[in-house]
Amino acid sequence: MENLSPMDFMVSSPVKLDEIPTRLDIDLPKKEKKKALKKVGKKLSKMQDIMYAHNRYGVLVVLQGMDTSGKDSLIREVFSKLNPRGMVVHSFKTPSSKELQYDYLWRHYVALPMKGKYSIFNRSHYENVLVTRVNPQFLLHENIPGIETVEDIPGDFWDKRFDQIRNYEKHIVQNGTIVFKFFLHLSKEEQRQRLLRRLEKENKNWKFTPSDLTERKLWDDYWNYYQQAINNTSLPHAPWYIIPADDKQEARYLVGRIIYEEMKKYTDIVEPQLDSAIQDNIHKYKEKLSKKDI
Repeated sequence: MENLSPMDFMVSSPVKLDEIPTRLDIDLPKKEKKKALKKVGKKLSKMQDIMYAHNRYGVLVVLQGMDTSGKDSLIREVFSKLNPRGMVVHSFKTPSSKELQYDYLWRHYVALPMKGKYSIFNRSHYENVLVTRVNPQFLLHENIPGIETVEDIPGDFWDKRFDQIRNYEKHIVQNGTIVFKFFLHLSKEEQRQRLLRRLEKENKNWKFTPSDLTERKLWDDYWNYYQQAINNTSLPHAPWYIIPADDKQEARYLVGRIIYEEMKKYTDIVEPQLDSAIQDNIHKYKEKLSKKDI
C-alpha cells in the first residue's frame, strides 16, 4: 500500500467510469489495512495542528458517490484523529425553504472551512449537476428566471453550471482553500450486497428506504452524469480522485493517504515563529512560573 501514489487515482484527462476498477484487491489482512489507516490518521492530526497554528489555509474535502458507497463511515474512520474543533462535517440534504431563496451555491459558500480548519462535504455542490439532472423537475423549486417548466431548461444549462462550479472552486482556491474531491467508485453488484445487508442486519434496517430501490433503477443515468461532472470539473487546482470503493478499508486508507501526501506539498504551512521579544525573554517567564506563589 505504501507504493500507491495520489497520481494513480487523480483524474488528469477524460475518463470512462466503466473502465476503472472498483476494487484494488490489496493482498493485506483487514487488520493490517486498519493499522495503515490509523498511522495515516495520526499524521493528518499532527499536520492539522500545524495548519491551525499557521492560520492561512482551510481544507475542503468533497465526498461523492452512489448510495451505500461508504461516505459516512469513511468520515468517521479517516478523520477520527483530528481535533474535533478543527473540523466540521456538512451533510447536504434537500435544500431548505431558506436555502432555496438564494442561488444553489450559497449554502456551500457559507459552509466553507475557516482558516486552519477542515470542512467535509458529505455530498456537495455537485448534487446540482447530478440529482437535478436525473430529476430536472427539482430545478423548478429554485425559481430561476425564465424556467417555469422542465421544457424551459435551455440546452446549454448544464454546461453553464459546470462553468459556475469551476469558477466557484477557482475562487475559493485562490483565497486559501485547498480542495480535495473524491468519487467513491462503487460497483452496482456491491451496492446490491450492501442494501441486502441493511435488510438482513436489524441494527442496519433504519438505513434502508424503498427509495433506495427507486434510485437504483436510475443507476445508468447517475453513472453517466457523474462521469460528465468529473470530466468537466477535474482541474489541477481542484482535481477529482476516483477511489475504488468496493473494499471500505482500502477506500478509507486511500483517501487519508492522498490528503496527507498532497498536503505535504504545501511547504509554507509551518508553525508560526514566536515573537522575538517573547523569545528573548523566555528565561524570565520560566523563572516567574517556577515560583509557586505566582
